[in-house]
Amino acid sequence: MRWTQAFIPTLKEDPADAEISSHKLMVRAGLVRKLTSGVYTHLPLGLRAIQKVERIVREEMDRTGALETLLPILHPCELWKESGRWDVYGKELMRPVDRHGRECALGPTHEEVITDLVRREVRSYRELPVTFYQIQTKFRDEVRPRFGVVRSREFIMKDAYSFHEDEKSLRETYKVMHGAYTRIFERCGLKFAPVHADSGAIGGDVTHEFMVLAGAGESEVVSCGCGYSATLERGETAPEKPSGKGVELKPLEKVHTPGLKTVEEVAKFLKTEPSSLIKTLLYEAEGETVAALIPGDRELNEAKLRRVLKVDLMTMCEAEAIEKATGGPLGFSGPVGLEKMRLVADPRIKNVKNFVVGANEADYHHVNANLERDFKVNQFADLVVAEERDPCVKCGKPVSISRGIEVGQIFELGSKYSEKMGAMFLGQDGKERPFVMGCYGIGITRTVAAVIEQNHDSNGIIWPLSVAPYQMEVLPVNVNDETIRTTAERLYEELTGMGFEVLLDDRDQRPGFKFKDADLVGLPLRVVVGEKAMAEGKVEIHVRRTGETMRASTDEAPGRIKTLIEEGKVS
Repeated sequence: MRWTQAFIPTLKEDPADAEISSHKLMVRAGLVRKLTSGVYTHLPLGLRAIQKVERIVREEMDRTGALETLLPILHPCELWKESGRWDVYGKELMRPVDRHGRECALGPTHEEVITDLVRREVRSYRELPVTFYQIQTKFRDEVRPRFGVVRSREFIMKDAYSFHEDEKSLRETYKVMHGAYTRIFERCGLKFAPVHADSGAIGGDVTHEFMVLAGAGESEVVSCGCGYSATLERGETAPEKPSGKGVELKPLEKVHTPGLKTVEEVAKFLKTEPSSLIKTLLYEAEGETVAALIPGDRELNEAKLRRVLKVDLMTMCEAEAIEKATGGPLGFSGPVGLEKMRLVADPRIKNVKNFVVGANEADYHHVNANLERDFKVNQFADLVVAEERDPCVKCGKPVSISRGIEVGQIFELGSKYSEKMGAMFLGQDGKERPFVMGCYGIGITRTVAAVIEQNHDSNGIIWPLSVAPYQMEVLPVNVNDETIRTTAERLYEELTGMGFEVLLDDRDQRPGFKFKDADLVGLPLRVVVGEKAMAEGKVEIHVRRTGETMRASTDEAPGRIKTLIEEGKVS
């Protein structure tokens, strides 16, 4: 492909709204252009990279025996109401209405649609297991689209769904998919880690995210040297060892705290530390009001609480609901006197004696409240957001928290969808039973961004050979010089004839301008045809990743390039 025909609109300056390197470089290198918030046009160069990732994904999915299909983007709302996710999925679900007033959904994922297909077509255990996959455009109405295509409202995704007769079969496919994902991301040239994760609105008890390690990533990973790793939503840490033994329990007192609602305000007024307070947070969980108790200096992890309560839909109570449930206003809730309410507490509160809690009365708190004596807890579970240096839940050593970009996630769904949607098959005993399901997703466009996030320098992108839009660029420094131009043309034709994907920079531009664009676009190899080397009958071969430059005669250059690639010296 000739640069003059390729449509690569490069930019000198970073876009004003870009926050991370991949977003800046995808715009500057002419891969994407923004249409509106969270929606991007993929230009020819960017599309070629997407197609490279898609090819790798298809090859590895086909290798597992999965069958490619193409499911509709527009979903009838009835399917989502059958599964119960019409309300659970929330505002991220785009809900157009057709001309007849029928509500629909633009697919953010396709569990309902594939379950509907299989319940109509698969009837016997003899047809199982079976896995279907697609590469499809998805829609999610993100509250805050950011980081370019990393978190956008429209994106390309590979999603796969497996159907089984039992959990054993599901676990086998889950393991196969775990291996396939590992190969996919290795082939894309990524450094990544599979981590335990939260299933969110998808569902299921067992799930792993494949996290690309990147300082600018939007996700956080809790990890320990012992091998434990999980997303922040899933990451568990152990409480510190109790230090309150021998502390005298003081009498419970109610104190006047006028207008003081926050932990910081109350702690300052009572001349104590935030860790001496217990937060009481009320939630509506599928018709039940539940109180979550955590130390005053920690934040509640709602994903953990939702898993403990085993509910799909959970919302924090509004002021009116809080007053109805506790008798007191927002900001003054406490566990004392809530005997009829389910109390779930983080075990860290066991370490605190004589703590401060809301008194369920305007402008009052209790001091010297103590577990068991003044109130009882129904259930203890890790409920807080993990923090750096917390003890590891596995080995007790301090954990660390790093950032990453989630590029894929796999789920053991079980029978969540099949039971709700009546998707049944005849088992070996002749009885009907629900399909056991798995789900496996990869963000295609997000993977391209993650590749760039991990592979760039101050000059531009450094493409891995496997996903580069073109494998190499032939750069004549002066197209008006007949010898240089004809040599570059000959090399271009010869390399293309050898099966390489080559971009010829045939623009009539200054050498410095072309070199800057070459670094910005970042193709793995660059063949420079310039006056100095040509005086010796040679051209320069430049490796973008290492910066290594070597000279070869015009006749030897194609063979030299072929050897570099075959020997893995261009990655």
